Amino acid sequence: MRARKRSEGTEAKVSMTSESHIPEGVRIGVRLKISALWVAMLFLFAYGDIFGSFVPGRIDEIRGGTISGIEITQTFLLAASVYVAIASLMIFLTLVLRPTVSRWTNIVLPILYIVSIVASVIGESWVYFWSLSIVEGGLLLLIIWYAWRWPTLDR
Repeated sequence: MRARKRSEGTEAKVSMTSESHIPEGVRIGVRLKISALWVAMLFLFAYGDIFGSFVPGRIDEIRGGTISGIEITQTFLLAASVYVAIASLMIFLTLVLRPTVSRWTNIVLPILYIVSIVASVIGESWVYFWSLSIVEGGLLLLIIWYAWRWPTLDR
């Protein structure tokens, strides 16, 4: 479908998508939406960690070598780094993996992250942590939803 638009006496063609009637240059693809959701979720991860350092006694706890009762070791820090690195890589991988691989990766990984977020709020009493965790979970559910509804033509 093509639409024509007059602009100062000249005729310009604007390509339109048939399913949404949104100009093609304005439509945002599913890959970009999912990638942006990973970015937003990672910002929340980072701010949650930053805000966590403001909790009274937390800095002393960290200086003592523990965080939330877990000993801070090289293994712990490596695991935390891998956890964040995987989510960070998903920003790029969502854009470059084959559509089917990207789709299923963006369904399975967010489920695992949701499980880990739910586990991390057990016993947590700070409202900021709960609220960020809920929003992170919501963003991950959106990733799953977009990946699940990935258009057939893009696979």
